[in-house]
Amino acid sequence: MNDQFNKHFMLEKVRDGIYAAISKPGGGAVANAGFVNLGDGVIVFDTFNTQQASKALREAAERITKQSITWVVNSHYHGDHIRGNQTFKDISILSSETTLEKMKEIHPSRIEKQKADIDGLSKYIESLEKQLHESGDSTLQDQVSFLHEMKRSLPDLELTLPNETFMEEKNIQGTTRTAKLFTLGGGHSFCDSMLYLPEDKVIFMGDLVFVQCHPTFFDETDTRKWMDILREVKQLDIEIVIPGHGDIGTKDDIDTMILYLKHLLSVQQKEIAEIPPLYKGWLSPEVYFQNIKSVKIKKGTSVHE
Repeated sequence: MNDQFNKHFMLEKVRDGIYAAISKPGGGAVANAGFVNLGDGVIVFDTFNTQQASKALREAAERITKQSITWVVNSHYHGDHIRGNQTFKDISILSSETTLEKMKEIHPSRIEKQKADIDGLSKYIESLEKQLHESGDSTLQDQVSFLHEMKRSLPDLELTLPNETFMEEKNIQGTTRTAKLFTLGGGHSFCDSMLYLPEDKVIFMGDLVFVQCHPTFFDETDTRKWMDILREVKQLDIEIVIPGHGDIGTKDDIDTMILYLKHLLSVQQKEIAEIPPLYKGWLSPEVYFQNIKSVKIKKGTSVHE
């Protein structure tokens, strides 16, 4: 399912009433999102990187479900999952307490700095366009298209914070299905939340799972805790996994993510000449070598099985 003129995401039906919005390269989405019809309400999970992408998401959700959106969930504080919030400022936006705190702490100055340097962004885009004209590199084309979306979003961008928080979990009972919003703490970010639909055996996992693409690491990323969270989630009755990046996956992709993280830990401090065959076909191969340098275990945690 794909809106003909939607350049931001590809909409895929997962189950009746459950849709994944898979980001397109070069669009304003960057990360995945989705929505769920509970029968008497609609949940949107994450809001993309720009308000133009989130506007398209809201329009699609309301058109398909024929309902107004009731709740919006922010899985974690990273910009590609929350900068589209302003499209939903008339709706209950839910996040963990930690996600709200980090959004308030980090994003105001970051957005202010970006708004103040739109001219600098324009010049950077021009330099890339010159390179693109000379090389014809399709990857560079996606980067230029994305930066144009960023530039378009900045003048009117408003940081819209969650207006409702939870500590560990929140259950929402609909007339046709149950939704469980929960967090097991931080692994990828300071705090990562998921949306589990037990009757459908579907879970939206945010950036705890990447499918067929290399994950991103940040200063706060705790590889060991990330693996522990994934092992705990594996105990749930799951068939379909909607990742923060990449295509729709299955429970096996949770295992793949664990194996990838274990692999990064095992090759720390080693000279790696090439990507192992298992990961060679994944998107953004250059990220693999960055990840080897970035991966770490927080002080006081164990590397042993």
